[in-house]
Amino acid sequence: MRKEALYKSLNYVNHSREKRAEMAALVTNNPNLIAPLLAIAFTVNDPISSRACWVLEFTAKENLSFIFPYLDEFTAKMHTVKLNPSVRPIAKICEYLTTSYFSKLPNPTQKAITDSHLEKITSACFDWLITDQKVAAQAYSMTCLLLLGKKFDWILPELKIILEQNYAKGSAAYKARARLTLEKIK
Repeated sequence: MRKEALYKSLNYVNHSREKRAEMAALVTNNPNLIAPLLAIAFTVNDPISSRACWVLEFTAKENLSFIFPYLDEFTAKMHTVKLNPSVRPIAKICEYLTTSYFSKLPNPTQKAITDSHLEKITSACFDWLITDQKVAAQAYSMTCLLLLGKKFDWILPELKIILEQNYAKGSAAYKARARLTLEKIK
């Protein structure tokens, strides 16, 4: 399948788990679709890009290693994503990557991710925390930054300041996640 055909197929993907899972299964069976899927996902002003992000997230959940050959591109472009329906799945993929990277059990993610990738994930997560984003993207960012604080000692003090500053104006869901994160920082 070429990029044009993949783009047309994404028109039929909606919010339902069934449609996203169906398309993710197609990508899983054809890993060569990751490159065109990323290209569509990072066409940031196109609403179809959000659908590509959803499919990328579903694929990463089941087959995180499919993204490894594209980590340079993914981490270089993830900060360009601005549409709310796109930011959440990109932030979730970052959470998958950092959770796997900081796992106590040795795994392929630990070999695939470089310090440069981690620094770009850190930057994007801080951006998502301090800009007007939906709570889910911010919650995933909190998880990522909490884990990244194990590697980069400057992160946790900065994260704590941001969470405390934004706590009062945050939604109930934001406050709940911020409280949990702050408890783990202390």
